[in-house]
Amino acid sequence: MAARLLYQEDSYLREFDARVTRVEGNAVFLDVTAFHPRPSGGLDADTGWLIGSGGKVRVVDTVMKDGDVAHIVEEVPEWLRPGVEVHGVIDWERRYRMMKLHTASHVLAAVLYNRFGARVTGGHITPEQARDDFEINVDDWRKAIEEAFEETNKILSRCLEVKVYWLPREEALRIPGVVKLADKLPPEVEKLRIVEIPGVDIQADGGPHVRNTCEVGAVKLLRMESRGRRRKRVYYTLA
Repeated sequence: MAARLLYQEDSYLREFDARVTRVEGNAVFLDVTAFHPRPSGGLDADTGWLIGSGGKVRVVDTVMKDGDVAHIVEEVPEWLRPGVEVHGVIDWERRYRMMKLHTASHVLAAVLYNRFGARVTGGHITPEQARDDFEINVDDWRKAIEEAFEETNKILSRCLEVKVYWLPREEALRIPGVVKLADKLPPEVEKLRIVEIPGVDIQADGGPHVRNTCEVGAVKLLRMESRGRRRKRVYYTLA
């Protein structure tokens, strides 16, 4: 049975208790986890530690594997075996920076979608920076993106609540703009996790976010690239 994803219930959960369900090589699987795996949601993987009665091991990567979360550890000591109780600790500074950029990416996507009907075609978030690809059809696309960043920062400064809740799939998919990924629908599940910034954006999303846009501060555009006639790439970071 796949791990219960605690980060979807509480993005601010830094520590948790779990039981090891299986070990495959240097991949440790748990019954519950607060570690966010790549490539889910376009965020980089969480890192941190697993602590047990026999000691402490470093989690250097977290990945989705066959529908479950694999915690990749530096080494598997003798005590780290199925049935063992462990205490998980997230590298919080790393995670929190990605949460801020993730929320900012939703605001930016909403601004570009509302202004130009632009959809997201790809992206990746690390603690250092975010990269988003947009399908945008406008002549002066550079100016359009620069103005979108200005509006994004104005919205972030309004200290808006970021709401997270679940809706039945059919009901969620009736919401206009709930899916902003081009040519991609959410997974075939009965309920979808919704992230809403009232009056700004509403999206189906499974990743961790901050509770309020004020936590982000502002974002700074690093550079823009044309990846084709309609596909444009932007890199940005926390200001």
